[in-house]
Amino acid sequence: MDNLTPSRPYLLRAFYEWLLDNELTPHLLVNAELPHTTVPQQYVKDGQIVLNIAPQAVVGLQMDNEAVSFSARFGGSPFQVYIPMAAVVSVQARENGAGTFFPPEPGYEEWLATLDESAAADTPAVETEPEDDPPAPKKGRPNLRVIK
Repeated sequence: MDNLTPSRPYLLRAFYEWLLDNELTPHLLVNAELPHTTVPQQYVKDGQIVLNIAPQAVVGLQMDNEAVSFSARFGGSPFQVYIPMAAVVSVQARENGAGTFFPPEPGYEEWLATLDESAAADTPAVETEPEDDPPAPKKGRPNLRVIK
């Protein structure tokens, strides 16, 4: 039982359908700071963004087990949105808040840890400065040095 897949994508799809069946407007609350999250940054506030995912507001909505993606207009400009499932915080109705917040799930915690490890492996080591730094140039006078 320890290797269960995350329930978030299944619950998200169920709540989305339920909200639409009740003629409510589904909104996603997204953690815009997670890796691979592509949202219009000018609308992010405190690291989060609320997105209207009603059929009349988006084009090509896809909700699979990995991510939510769609195209929408923001400020009149088209934008392709991509939200890893780990970044979905909640789905709620605009009209009355009906919906759910998603609890943390081990599968997403492991995914984030894997990303952190690979990012650390890709980050070059910080070079330390040599101990015999050249003296700082005197103020007011340009100091050029030829490096070969």
